[in-house]
Amino acid sequence: MTNQSSPARTPQDLNESITGGIGDSPLRPDGTLKVRGEFAYSSDLWAEDMLWGGTLRSPHPYARISSIDITEAVRHPGVYAVLTHQDVPGENIYGLKVADTPALAADIVRYKGEPVALVAADHPETARRALAKIVVDYEVLEPITDPELAAHDDTLPKLHPEHPGGNVVRYQPIIQGDPEAKADVVVSDVYTMGMQDQAFLGPESGLAIPAEDGGVDLFIATQWLHVDQKQTARALGLPLEKVRFTMSGVGGAFGGREDLSMQIHACMLALHTGKPVKMVYNREESFYGHVHRHPAKMYYEHGATKDGKLVYVKAKMYFDGGAYASKTPVVVSNATSLGVGPYEVPNVKIEGWGLYTNNPPCGAMRGLGAVQPAYAYESQMDKLAKALDMDPVELRQLNAVSQGSIMHTGQVLDSPAPVAELLQRVKDMPLPPEDAWKTSDGQADVRGLPGGLSNTSHGEGVVRGVGYAVIIKNVSYAEGVDDYSTARVRLEVIGGEPVALVHTAAAEVGQGLITMKQQIVRSELGVARVTVHAADTNVGDAGSSSASRQTYITGGAVKNACEAVREVLFDRVARRFGENPADLSVAGGKVVSKTTGALADLVDVLGDDVIEETREYHHLQTYPMDPQTGQSRRVHVQHAYAAHRAVVEVDTELGLVKVVQLDCAQDVGKAINPDAVVGQIQGGSTQGLGLAVMEEIKVKDGKIRNPSFTDYLIPTILDTPPMTVDVIERADPNSPYGVRGVGEPPTISATPAVVNAIRNATGLNLTHTPVSPEHIVGA
Repeated sequence: MTNQSSPARTPQDLNESITGGIGDSPLRPDGTLKVRGEFAYSSDLWAEDMLWGGTLRSPHPYARISSIDITEAVRHPGVYAVLTHQDVPGENIYGLKVADTPALAADIVRYKGEPVALVAADHPETARRALAKIVVDYEVLEPITDPELAAHDDTLPKLHPEHPGGNVVRYQPIIQGDPEAKADVVVSDVYTMGMQDQAFLGPESGLAIPAEDGGVDLFIATQWLHVDQKQTARALGLPLEKVRFTMSGVGGAFGGREDLSMQIHACMLALHTGKPVKMVYNREESFYGHVHRHPAKMYYEHGATKDGKLVYVKAKMYFDGGAYASKTPVVVSNATSLGVGPYEVPNVKIEGWGLYTNNPPCGAMRGLGAVQPAYAYESQMDKLAKALDMDPVELRQLNAVSQGSIMHTGQVLDSPAPVAELLQRVKDMPLPPEDAWKTSDGQADVRGLPGGLSNTSHGEGVVRGVGYAVIIKNVSYAEGVDDYSTARVRLEVIGGEPVALVHTAAAEVGQGLITMKQQIVRSELGVARVTVHAADTNVGDAGSSSASRQTYITGGAVKNACEAVREVLFDRVARRFGENPADLSVAGGKVVSKTTGALADLVDVLGDDVIEETREYHHLQTYPMDPQTGQSRRVHVQHAYAAHRAVVEVDTELGLVKVVQLDCAQDVGKAINPDAVVGQIQGGSTQGLGLAVMEEIKVKDGKIRNPSFTDYLIPTILDTPPMTVDVIERADPNSPYGVRGVGEPPTISATPAVVNAIRNATGLNLTHTPVSPEHIVGA
């Protein structure tokens, strides 16, 4: 007990010895291992007497299955199982939003790469040879590959006859004000965006182990343990408690692990053989085995007064969902509800279609549904500025939303929306020097030119361009979904010091979630040692690591659980010392009174006891959009904002582009871990740069033409420019600590900023992204 004659020490004083709390940037516990190549990913899993699983995939985008003959595959030495749709023990159907995807194709295949059969063998090469011996007789059908045609041509075959919308997964209009409003200045165009891959480095992999209770344990790299568990249990015909999932090391995700890949397959093989079964996709199979970003075709028209005030926006957007629905309904929702950007527009008519086709399935990817329209509306804002002879930043600031603005859905922005400020911040950043690629004697240093070390250009025809973009992105789930997370926090004494254990099912996919949970617990419970339990399905649902939601939602659950632990602790201390629990706090490993200072060490208060509490966190209620008008009092629980300025050098003779600088200003509400926030913005900006100038899955007649990192290009360190990152904190009063989602916004604004810079340099229209050399030279 504190000597009453000494000055009382405040919680702030005591917490000086506790580092790594909120606002600090502690080292990630997994960071050093990953840098050294010592971190264990799901592809490194191993078990005694383990078998290897493999998947036979359709070679056709659209075909009817006449027969499957597995005779020779079963006879192959070393093969333990060959399974088809007839061996699915439960329901042969699953899906994130719409249950439309078979675990194994039964009578029809709807895309090239669809799983048809499985093999378990004693070696990966044995499995590969056995798969080649499975004979499938296909009746090849004419694939549907044009999403706009799929939206309007009722004579086309219905890819999912049971779906009430035919080939339309979702149609959503939004109408505000006068759809036929007139304006002084009008600009319009048609924009297309290619199919982007998440390009995570760790391929799909996992290990299924049959259990003595007739169930199965799956160690898996995923983004959402509980939704995987539910879908897998239904397919296996097992109760949830017999299908147990544990998170393994994830080598990147970006949305591509939200849908099932080999979860059901590995479990089926393990239960059938009675042995552990490991599955690992190679890179080509990974391109077929996960969803991609939706390609889009977007018709946009903007009208403004001669002074630059927006009068109306009209848009029609078509999103190619591919063979199965996945997140297509949410893409349509986000695209339409965010489709005018962070601008006040009195008159809006937007229509969005999400379509079934026989192209590869598309689903979640960073910036879900907001990336495509942002490219279109920010291109439009640049073209409108040119038509008005206005500065493009000033035009955006003139029309920018702010707190209290009403979105075209009818939702009021009830927290800070510093759009104009973000634009000003990037505009005020110093520009890189002109002709930086020239040496002191005026010669060309090829390292600074488009084409770089390939020595393709020496400065002839190289021009500079500067482009801006600012975007709005929703955070977390929307349209009435009860979004929540669960956290369990345990406080006890181990080795003579207080230790906290935090347990959630939230997926660490590289974003620094483990560190964030430790930081919150340190700050809330005043302890230095915080252990993070492996994420698994033995604790309540945490939702997906997507939609920039985990710091907000799981962070809120951890905070609530810590507060519940403190309540028990303070009640115990209050009774012992005759204090009011409301006057107590915990810091530096001590319980502190507001009036009398430090009362007791946590070690003494806890003794041999353990305090453990489990709590959920639910955000504010959201509401669906009206199916006819798109109006809703609150479509999204939170919005985030980011602005970019890109500086590019373009070789107009060769069509090559070098992004010289890519600067960002972003509102994060509250930076729980400032270094991690900057890392997220840098990574997101680089992914947006890739979409602007190089990343596109080439699909022709429903077939992927470049399923490898040889032909599907992603930015390397040589493509990544210097970035000035300006992080501002305008707290959201409705979120824990005021946080806003960080991970997605920079990806969204980087792409149009780079394209706008190329347009500024060349004067070309540029209506497709990524911009390739033929778009520049061919024009």
